[in-house]
Amino acid sequence: MTTTSPATTSGGARVRVQRFGTFLSGMIMPNIAAFIAWGIITALFIDKGWVGNDGPIEAWRWANSAILGGGTIGDVDYTGLVGPIINYLLPLLIAFTGGRMVHGHRGGVVGAVAAFGVIIGAEGTVMFLGAMIAGPLTALILKWVEKPWQGKIKPGFEMLVDNFSAGFVAFFASLAAFFWLAPLMKWVTDILGGAVGWLVETHLLPLASIIVEPAKVLFLNNAINHGVFTPLGTEQSSQTGKSLLFLIEANPGPGLGLLMAITVFGVGAARATAPGAAIIQFLGGIHEVYFPYVLAKPTLIIGLIAGGATGVLTNVIFQSGLVAPAAPGSIFAVLFQIAPGSHVGVLLSVILAAAVTFIVCMPILLASRRRDLAAEGGDAAFTAAIAQTEANKGKKSSVLGTLGGVGTATLTRPVESIVFACDAGMGSSAMGASVLRNKIKQAGITGVTVVNQAIANLDGTADLVITQQQLTDRARAQSPDSMHVSVDNFMNSPKYDEVVELVRSQGAEGAAAQPAAASDAQTEPGAPAVLTADRVRIHPGSATRDEALKEAADVLVAAGAVTPDYLQAMHDREKSVSTFMGNGLAIPHGTNEAKDAVLGSALSVVRYDGGVDWDGDRATFVIGIAGKDGAHLQILSSIAELFSDEDDVAALNAAATPEELFALLSAVNEA
Repeated sequence: MTTTSPATTSGGARVRVQRFGTFLSGMIMPNIAAFIAWGIITALFIDKGWVGNDGPIEAWRWANSAILGGGTIGDVDYTGLVGPIINYLLPLLIAFTGGRMVHGHRGGVVGAVAAFGVIIGAEGTVMFLGAMIAGPLTALILKWVEKPWQGKIKPGFEMLVDNFSAGFVAFFASLAAFFWLAPLMKWVTDILGGAVGWLVETHLLPLASIIVEPAKVLFLNNAINHGVFTPLGTEQSSQTGKSLLFLIEANPGPGLGLLMAITVFGVGAARATAPGAAIIQFLGGIHEVYFPYVLAKPTLIIGLIAGGATGVLTNVIFQSGLVAPAAPGSIFAVLFQIAPGSHVGVLLSVILAAAVTFIVCMPILLASRRRDLAAEGGDAAFTAAIAQTEANKGKKSSVLGTLGGVGTATLTRPVESIVFACDAGMGSSAMGASVLRNKIKQAGITGVTVVNQAIANLDGTADLVITQQQLTDRARAQSPDSMHVSVDNFMNSPKYDEVVELVRSQGAEGAAAQPAAASDAQTEPGAPAVLTADRVRIHPGSATRDEALKEAADVLVAAGAVTPDYLQAMHDREKSVSTFMGNGLAIPHGTNEAKDAVLGSALSVVRYDGGVDWDGDRATFVIGIAGKDGAHLQILSSIAELFSDEDDVAALNAAATPEELFALLSAVNEA
């Protein structure tokens, strides 16, 4: 369970740097396979590669000259694959991915076109940094340009307008990138490369561990690793066939040394879980698994810094490195990417980093061993550190969950009031509250109220606040004295059962569990039905998320429930947090600031049999929501109960016509 103890701050600058690093990582990590492929080609076919002109496998050199490595065969000039992939393919993939993250596929296309301008304009320089700027920035410009007419184009002309607006933005952005951004990024790259070169020549590069190791524990390393080390390391590798920059952050040695020291000299839960964590970290490459151990005993960071610096220094001395990024930072990924002739240096950098970290951490652990044993093995501090690590990450970690279990949070007071909170307090929170309220009732628990609210309305009195994981920081800032739980699936999250067990274990007593005041809202006799048959549709094919949002908004506009401005409010809501609920259900609705665009209460239901890609999740049912004065909340409660039951969901999917689907939903309409 992702639970956190009360916090007094929301992260501030750390959270902003973390988000920036996550965004950079989001551009690099989906394309790691291409980096690996390029690394293999580089290791094999450059001059100093295994089958290159100076390589050890002479019998294969014909492949280098005839297929990949340059040279000529007859009258044919082979330019090779190494240069074009690093100079064009990888930057374009990064730019497309960054643009797509900002504005979908079209954002990726215009981002790639703009990136090509900076690539050509800075010929001879690997333009990773330029691509990481041009891609998302151009997509953002396109988003701004199209905003004034979004949702206002007459049907049939949307594709024409979209294509021409994207084409013009890509045209001007590519020119700007060629003439202005390329020279700037070449200058920046030369400065950064010169600085790294100076650090290497003066043997001061190991000092980078003073920044990198603490940054890793706070999940700030992505901004450094993917913003600096990966671009510069890749350019260095394209020139020399290797780079030690790839191992500054990814070296698994320091983490292994730390966990082995805790296995031998630690106490309590930390010692019991360290061996398993070492396997996950060293073999699986998931470094975050050791972060809670450092947060529980911050002085251990000294050992990590010493070990990291030792590893870097070893690679400096042996002039060893990798041909491409090792991602994730597993020993297997490191071994796979070792450059020819660098095996001794790289392996020693891992071994010595682990050994030095182990040696430095040993006296730190021994010095506090008696105090830790007196504090029941230090389990409370370790448990709190797990929660803090997940809070630092900003989302649940399945790996960290294996360290703590249900008891991750310590109940500081009886849980008598639970609040489901979302941005507007009218959609996802109402449905989540209904599901949890039903589970608490089935468990026979009394004395606990479950209500739904907007995050802005949290007043700090709730014992437990449940939010989607993207909103937890905001909720914690609004209600700092509450316990907080993050969920990523409102329909069938396993955390509901954990909450029920937590509440049952603390033996809450008092009045019977009460539903949310807003969720008790009933439709006035004679009031218009919130869901009518003409608002239920079935499409045999698929749709994009934006198409599904537009259809939901159009139905609600036709029903007289919202103004056309509500579509933009739906898009704004998705930017804040996804409205995907789980079990194939998405419930798009506007933000809390869009209440003026809501004229009445109505629902639209569209089933897409081909599915809708909802930010990586597959939605089959898209239920558009417009809520006025809480009239829609009772039906949302009933829908939540429907979609939390797999048999009911199967029946809804089996409905052959819109009329049959409405018949299944009409019962909840009358609730």
